[in-house]
Amino acid sequence: MAQATGTATGGAQTLARGLSALKAVVAAPDGLSAQDVGDLLGVHRTIAYRLLTTLVDAGLVSRGQDGRFRGAVGLLQLTAGAFHTLRATAVPILRRLANDVGSTVSLLVVENDEAVALAVVESETSRYRIVFAEGSTHPLDRGAAGHALSSIRPATAQDSDRVRKARADGYATSFAEVEPGAYGLAVPVPSPDPAVAACINLITYRPELIEQARPAVMAAAAELGRALVAAPD
Repeated sequence: MAQATGTATGGAQTLARGLSALKAVVAAPDGLSAQDVGDLLGVHRTIAYRLLTTLVDAGLVSRGQDGRFRGAVGLLQLTAGAFHTLRATAVPILRRLANDVGSTVSLLVVENDEAVALAVVESETSRYRIVFAEGSTHPLDRGAAGHALSSIRPATAQDSDRVRKARADGYATSFAEVEPGAYGLAVPVPSPDPAVAACINLITYRPELIEQARPAVMAAAAELGRALVAAPD
């Protein structure tokens, strides 16, 4: 029995490390080396390399010619189910919005009290781009997206002033709360499924764009909400 328990514990530790490695790679737009992952996890580079190789074999991570590991297309399969229709419906709207406002835009949802980037679309018309990876996460208590997503939830006495303001205004803004030097604008998406909280988020280094783009972002969120109502199950 002791041996079985030890094996289970070791397996759980390996799984936890593998998931931590996956989250770290997905959150790094420029990818990570095995040494980078080892440093983040506090393990030797060879252990990190074995974890990453397993993720590559599973199609969740890819290794580039530069030797760095990045998220792979297999990650998209993990968005099946509740988020599949949401993402598929949102991407064309996000692409049009990104090109209209000249900035990176994204769709974020709530998972385990974190804001998770379900889709990220870069502008094809702007010379300046802020790049971050699909699957990136940050706590709900920071960033425009975090405040906007929190505002979708039923009001409580514990809500911050930022969340209350986002609920009243229908949007949230932020500066340097997630990305240093970056401004954020997020608008909740009206959803026919109360279990799915989502928002459209714009991130930019140009402060004037926040106010200029707000009508377009709010219109895109409303359009996505209408499209979700009309979308087949």
